[in-house]
Amino acid sequence: MVKIAFFDIKSYDRDFFAKENKKYNFDFQFIENRLSERSVKFIEDGTEVVCLFTNDIVDEKIVDHLVKKGVKLIALRCAGYNNINLDAVRGKISVVRVPEYSPYAVAEHTFALLLDLNRGISRAGRRTREFDFRLHGLLGFDLNGKTVGVIGVGKIGKVFIKIAKGFGMNVIAYDKVQSEDLERGLGFKYVDDMDEIFTKSDVISLHCPLLPSTRHIINEASIDKMKNSAVILNTSRGALINTKDMLDALLSEKIAGAALDVYEEEADYFFEDCSDSNFLKDPILAQMLGMHNVLVTSHQAFFTKEALNNISETTLANVKSFVDGKKLVNEVK
Repeated sequence: MVKIAFFDIKSYDRDFFAKENKKYNFDFQFIENRLSERSVKFIEDGTEVVCLFTNDIVDEKIVDHLVKKGVKLIALRCAGYNNINLDAVRGKISVVRVPEYSPYAVAEHTFALLLDLNRGISRAGRRTREFDFRLHGLLGFDLNGKTVGVIGVGKIGKVFIKIAKGFGMNVIAYDKVQSEDLERGLGFKYVDDMDEIFTKSDVISLHCPLLPSTRHIINEASIDKMKNSAVILNTSRGALINTKDMLDALLSEKIAGAALDVYEEEADYFFEDCSDSNFLKDPILAQMLGMHNVLVTSHQAFFTKEALNNISETTLANVKSFVDGKKLVNEVK
């Protein structure tokens, strides 16, 4: 029987994977800790597969430990793989991922963040619970007619564009790969230079992967080109933004706001309950959480029933293909 060790596992992961495993009858080991040099020792003998999430870091040392344990496959239950040192695993351990679980989930959450940030919905809800019905501080702007700049026109970016067009927004987009058919079909306009996104957009939404070329694409220089009224949305990867530069711009009112579902240094906080702490040790995150023009959710954009179903289905199908010696269609090269 094939053994799979799941790291950084939550109760909802257990439920969805247990349901899907009725097709396969794999032997599951659930480990609540993230993968680390300390937790790797929990892997049971005979385990060939480890299933990891976004904050499980696989560096050279971890690869050595996994190889010694006999692990042959890393099955990521997410789309991104920037947490894996591909040079270290090459020729030693295969890596598969879930390239698409629900673009609708992420795109819809992104737009929900924009609506909430713009109209102060969460803030208003907290007020009215205290019987405070004033409108002061809740002034927003019409989305209709505004320009939204989309960086990355993959599956999620395309759905986000459709939603934005439904609100009557003008959409410009940057992507290294451009499709005239897609541009005509969705009614947006490609730009050839990312600077055009920065200078023309009222709202900037990030939907690209984290690569060396995209790390910190939002930084002091790019922010200087933005409108003072600009709002930044990020539901992709935290390190697309130099958070310190963005915070400085928010404090100086160089930009108007930011709505984030990901954060550059999220690993110690997101998906965890820190409510018993007297304070957050991360001063940047703590400061942003206290700002009315910043909205932060904890990497939940993917979190729908449909997405969790797709994640469990694709992950276990990836493992089955590996076990059967079939082509790994979702392998990370």
